[in-house]
Amino acid sequence: MSSAPMPIDGLIDKLGIEIQCYLEERAITAPLLIGIRSGGVWIAERLQQKLALEEPLGMLDISFYRDDFSRIGLHPRVQPSSLPVHCEDRHIILVDDVIMSGRTIRAALNEIFDYGRPASVTLVCLYDIGRRELPIQPDIVGQHLSLEPEQQIKLTGPDPLGLEILSKAS
Repeated sequence: MSSAPMPIDGLIDKLGIEIQCYLEERAITAPLLIGIRSGGVWIAERLQQKLALEEPLGMLDISFYRDDFSRIGLHPRVQPSSLPVHCEDRHIILVDDVIMSGRTIRAALNEIFDYGRPASVTLVCLYDIGRRELPIQPDIVGQHLSLEPEQQIKLTGPDPLGLEILSKAS
């Protein structure tokens, strides 16, 4: 059972404004924007346009970096990661759709560090569900959500981009 997809354009606008303020406060110019497949890439594409960043967008598929890879096996739609420029000494904005346990972000950080040592990583998430298993917190978040234990969140898209709250109960 699921709800109808809710539009999220307003949250992406909010993230864009908060990222711009964050960058100005820290005097960061020309950050490298990296999205985590697939929802994080969809959001990062929109943020790339809003922020008018000139660098090409980076994309990570963290499938091989997951700590549960041996239990879940290879997902049939694994795509290659693409970091079009060097990460070494770069300020990175890492974008994901939902942060829950923190494990996806841990995997993404491991992959980024395989490409080089960034100057900083700013974590941006559209939604924070707050069911952490690792001590990882977003720097910028669109919205905090409280879900019932039987509920899950799913980003739909890429066009239109929306949010569904799924319930395991039928």
